[in-house]
Amino acid sequence: MRVLVTGGAGFVGSICTECLLAAGHTVAVVDNLQTGHREAVPAEAQFVEGNFADRELISSLAATFQPDAVMHFAAETLVDHSLTRPRVYFENNLQRAVTLLNLLLDLEVKSFIFSSTAAVYGNPETVPIPEEHPTRPINSYGESKLMFERILEWYRRAYGVRYITMRYFNACGATEIRGEHHEPETHLIPRIIDAIEADTEIAVYGDDYPTNDGTCVRDYVHVRDIAQAHILAMEALSQGRCGVYNIGTGAGNSVKEVIQVVERVTGSPLRLRVAPRREGDPAMLVASNTKLRNELGWEPRYSNLDEIVRSAWEWKIKRPGGYRLGEAQTGIGVVV
Repeated sequence: MRVLVTGGAGFVGSICTECLLAAGHTVAVVDNLQTGHREAVPAEAQFVEGNFADRELISSLAATFQPDAVMHFAAETLVDHSLTRPRVYFENNLQRAVTLLNLLLDLEVKSFIFSSTAAVYGNPETVPIPEEHPTRPINSYGESKLMFERILEWYRRAYGVRYITMRYFNACGATEIRGEHHEPETHLIPRIIDAIEADTEIAVYGDDYPTNDGTCVRDYVHVRDIAQAHILAMEALSQGRCGVYNIGTGAGNSVKEVIQVVERVTGSPLRLRVAPRREGDPAMLVASNTKLRNELGWEPRYSNLDEIVRSAWEWKIKRPGGYRLGEAQTGIGVVV
């Protein structure tokens, strides 16, 4: 299939692009490089630098590339920023996403896979969290994603848009070639690895949560497994399936447990500093993945925590500076 990937220079988007290409699909990436990295885009993918809501850009690309499906990763994603800058989140994650959806509808591209988040659930009432759990976001990041999820369902009813929404829990890990490089870095595992490299202490945000050791519990899922879920979703769309799916392992690890695994895998002890809780952080977020397993046949192959940490650590060893910002990658691709 021919797949248009928005945000394909980012962490999850670039690795999904890598896996799509490996599976034999043809990929075009649109990314404005606000937070993504040109070097992260595989050379085999067509690359267009620009905004995913740019009507002229998308229309021109669609006319030549003729996508069969769209995977929409591009978004604002920092939870703490979303509490103080909701305007940015609703503009990018909702307003511009609707613009893209309308553009695709006009172009008769009706297969859409949406990168959503566990943040739509808010503070969970039950753990693991099933897809039918009440959705009560506690930050504008989760709210903006949930609002677009609802819009997708209305577009399905009215216009026949085929969609699958993927609610990520904690994406992490790396492939041999691609990994996490955010500025600033907010994800736990790369933050810990950065602390090892810099020989600095690592901040633990809150140790008084109602969990086994007082630190937040999250469901860590390898980005390779996330990519596989997207490929299965695309196949399901072609068979007429629509809906919402969690992507998680069904098991959770606390912040302290993750730190212990990083220390074991890397052989490097860490210095911890307990900092105040961050506003908008639920105590536990763990997915029920029963629906994804049963309906799409997904199985997590790489999401053992030791494997996740090992892959992230090995990528960092190869690339201690992450991606080299501003360096163009050779190979197939067009920048406009």
